[in-house]
Amino acid sequence: MSKRILVTGGAGFLGSHLCDKLIAQGDDVICLDNYFTGAKDNVAHLVDHPRFERVRHDVIDPFKFEVDQIYNLACPASPPHYQYNAIKTVKTSVMGAINCLGLAKRLGARVFQASTSEVYGDPEVHPQPESYWGKVNPIGIRSCYDEGKRVAETLFMDYHRQNNVDIRIARIFNTYGPRMNPDDGRVVSNFIVQALRGEDITIYGDGTQTRSFCYVEDLLEGFVRLMNQDELTGPINIGNPCEFTMLELAELVLKQVGGTSKLVYKPLPGDDPKQRQPDISLAKKGLNWEPSVQLEEGLERTVNYFREKLAL
Repeated sequence: MSKRILVTGGAGFLGSHLCDKLIAQGDDVICLDNYFTGAKDNVAHLVDHPRFERVRHDVIDPFKFEVDQIYNLACPASPPHYQYNAIKTVKTSVMGAINCLGLAKRLGARVFQASTSEVYGDPEVHPQPESYWGKVNPIGIRSCYDEGKRVAETLFMDYHRQNNVDIRIARIFNTYGPRMNPDDGRVVSNFIVQALRGEDITIYGDGTQTRSFCYVEDLLEGFVRLMNQDELTGPINIGNPCEFTMLELAELVLKQVGGTSKLVYKPLPGDDPKQRQPDISLAKKGLNWEPSVQLEEGLERTVNYFREKLAL
């Protein structure tokens, strides 16, 4: 049976792909976005679809819709974007969560929080299981995002315990794919755009720090499986457990793009985690989920997207 679903941040990188997926499975979708980091172009192909509705609104301000499910994806997620207005980032995470939870409580709807691996900070446990509380700087330059997402998780759990709100929490690890913003400052888009433009590829630190990269289609399959099962509330890690150094990623990008870009090294930004790798045992067992798109295949699709977008 089709559902009526609200997606906050629905014109963003992840949100727009989620709108596509939900429309494809027969649901009615309301896309809510203030276009701070989202883009109308990301959902332009859906505008004339009879089951799609686009609303310009900021989640900081209350909103009312009649829906069966709510996916809360609204928040800038790359360091340059969330540090641009740190106070607004905290407000988006905290007040956005409160507004989504309040609506879910009133409607009896199920509500999903797109949390982040950043709740683990610079981890002392590797890989990171959901039981790990994290090592986070509460007053650093990344804290507006890290702590905002941690408070959002707190709110979700308290609304669940206190008011029986039906919640789901996913902790997202690094994700990439088409519709990433070319200027979002994330490592995959940075490397691809620099390589396509023939610029030097910027490595922060010595390049030995690691990340795990999940292709967007795999991630969203995890979202939908988590949302539509009745056993787990989360938090649950959704990400790719295959770990790569920044140097390995740069080499893969150069192999895909070609050209003459060289690697240049710059100091590591403040509070930048040295390792990030999910323990996805819970997702495997509870959702029968694990990523299937290999990094080389996903990078090829992403490079093709950026090549077309940048006309290079």
